[in-house]
Amino acid sequence: MAQATWEKSSTAAEQLRRGTRSADRMKFIVGGVLILAAVAYLIISGTATGARYFITIDEVVDNPEYVGQPVRISGVVLGESIVYDAETLRIEFTVANLPAEFDNLAEALHIAAEDEGSTRLAIVVENQVKPDLLQHEAQAILEGELGEDGVFYASSLLLKCPSRYEEAGPDQSIANPEV
Repeated sequence: MAQATWEKSSTAAEQLRRGTRSADRMKFIVGGVLILAAVAYLIISGTATGARYFITIDEVVDNPEYVGQPVRISGVVLGESIVYDAETLRIEFTVANLPAEFDNLAEALHIAAEDEGSTRLAIVVENQVKPDLLQHEAQAILEGELGEDGVFYASSLLLKCPSRYEEAGPDQSIANPEV
């Protein structure tokens, strides 16, 4: 009696391998496209939201849409308004509007602090020790929310000392050995 054996034809096995390879290739392509789309989305959304480091006091006060919204603002600290309670770690002070564009930061801080007509905003920072740089004419960059009461409740406070931005005079230059 003759034995009948069944063998897979080479074309059927090759077609099976091709189908598996093309399915693997398609999964790889789809995964790559999804990763590229996610990276592109993150780049575009990060650029759009972080295009401006902070907004001015004028913009926050003039636009009611900012009430209750987390924002980052910048202004000039008015030294006579600083009140610090060491027991509750509460800092209260007022900032004046600092223009968005300026050539000399120290001069812009001084002019904004002395201008009685500039927009002013009350600031409250809780649970923070009073920083050494919190002084008259320091630039304050604050993150927080504008309350419905017109007070800005800051969760983060960054200060820039105005004396660091003053231009050196001729007797303060590095090249002058007499200093």
